[in-house]
Amino acid sequence: MAYTARPEPVPFSAINVTPFIDVMLVLLIVMILSIPVMTHKVPIDLPGKPKLTSEIERPYRLAIDRGGTLFWEGRAIADAELPGLLAKMQADATGVLHMQTDPDARYERFDGVLAVVKRAGVERLGFVGNQPLQD
Repeated sequence: MAYTARPEPVPFSAINVTPFIDVMLVLLIVMILSIPVMTHKVPIDLPGKPKLTSEIERPYRLAIDRGGTLFWEGRAIADAELPGLLAKMQADATGVLHMQTDPDARYERFDGVLAVVKRAGVERLGFVGNQPLQD
């Protein structure tokens, strides 16, 4: 049996840059996706130092029942009355709004009422009856 001479392998002098390019593209994509998340800011007005006053707060109660009816201090009111009542509450320096919503009320109704409260400029607001649900 005769053997044929095979040429010796020649060393490959160029570096394979394909894996390097793949890694760089993956890192570029990760940076493109993560930079908007890191630069996105949500403005939040955090409360400052509490004001030490001896004044007693005057709570104003706003309630929303399961059907979406508004109640101010236990009296049923129309939606058009709410901005005027909130303005009167804002005139009272010791006034604080307590909102209580029935758990079965529609979220859209609560959200709409909360938008009216925000537009009225109410900053002293508390939520009543938001205990965790029972198992």
